[in-house]
Amino acid sequence: MQTPDYSHLTPEDFDHIYEPSEDTFLLLDALEEDVEFLEHLKPSLCLEVGSGSGVVVTALARLLGSSCSCLAVDINPVACEKTAATARKNGCCTEVVQCDLASALVKDRRVDVLVFNPPYVVTEVVSGPDMLSRAWAGGAHGRQVMDCLFPDVPHLLSEQGVFYLLVIMENKPLEIQEQMASLGFEMTILKDRKIRGEHLLVLKFTRYSC
Repeated sequence: MQTPDYSHLTPEDFDHIYEPSEDTFLLLDALEEDVEFLEHLKPSLCLEVGSGSGVVVTALARLLGSSCSCLAVDINPVACEKTAATARKNGCCTEVVQCDLASALVKDRRVDVLVFNPPYVVTEVVSGPDMLSRAWAGGAHGRQVMDCLFPDVPHLLSEQGVFYLLVIMENKPLEIQEQMASLGFEMTILKDRKIRGEHLLVLKFTRYSC
């Protein structure tokens, strides 16, 4: 699972969108380690929420092939534009929709693979027009944004679907586990990595019935 080519993105682009960083590459590594599960799943629809540069959804599109439709959503119009450009650069077909989390999507349990690298940094508030800061500022416990998506997950994911979420320890993953358990999901820690004072984790959620 190679990292997609994003050489078309410029330093000026990264003034407006989140630049692929250690968290991005950890998420790609975790997905690569879970390739056997994904291949067995045979997904028909993959969704990345908050696609940013488009690197992750493009990597998934290349991995899953033409049998799986890939959709990316982002609240940032520049991120939507750059996600589409990254997909084109790598010969992939990815549909991109500008919206806040999953607000514009039909929640009919059709998503087989859901991926979210959310704004997770602990900050006082998440607000204002600055789209770049909204890509990383997570509010109280770094959970203000991701907590808004969790109630939608049961209505987005198919019965056999999987949800991959990147967090840091300050996001209180055990609390996330309890919250998702109340929605009918079990959690496993797929991969973790410590970098420059941060402990990153990739969490994997599947329904208890799976």
